[in-house]
Amino acid sequence: MPADEELSTLLNRRQAINEALDEGKPVIPQFKKTNGNVYAEFHEFSRRQIKEYEKTFNKYDEGHDGFLDLGEVKRMMEKLGAPQTHLGLKAMIKEVDEDDDNKISFREFLLIFRKANAGELVEESGLSKLAKLTEIDVEQVGVGGAKNFFEAKIEELRKGSKFEDEIRQEQEERKKEEQEKVQRRLAFQEKAAVFQASH
Repeated sequence: MPADEELSTLLNRRQAINEALDEGKPVIPQFKKTNGNVYAEFHEFSRRQIKEYEKTFNKYDEGHDGFLDLGEVKRMMEKLGAPQTHLGLKAMIKEVDEDDDNKISFREFLLIFRKANAGELVEESGLSKLAKLTEIDVEQVGVGGAKNFFEAKIEELRKGSKFEDEIRQEQEERKKEEQEKVQRRLAFQEKAAVFQASH
């Protein structure tokens, strides 16, 4: 899909969301659940960003059940300094709750940031505030969260190889840690042998 056609689709979607909200109609989620993992589905974010989002999610998942319920979303928004009304909280959950269980799963939590990057959140809505307040420092975690639509599109083209590079880098780091562990163990055994030989 050409970039101008995709931008037009996004703008039309944004207009449809605003009209639905003005008329009090529910907003129908655009992104449907897939059976893939979140790294593959949310390719616009780096693995590091997704892990940061997961830390944030787990911080507020007080019940440790893998979901943010109404009470947890309420406390999260209060801690972030943007308390919401009961109806506002319900509207926040409804906007990303694709399985209608009245809770936010981690995957649905990621939808908030995808929609924020795509400009699909109503300005000054609860989700918009949440996205801004929990925004990950792009300098710290890479450019995967670039907000500009065209920057995000260019970044998407690089994702395939970048994703593989990140996995390779993580594997190399683990391998290096294992090698260092082996070296430390050998050094310790040598010292122990010298110590035992001298006594």
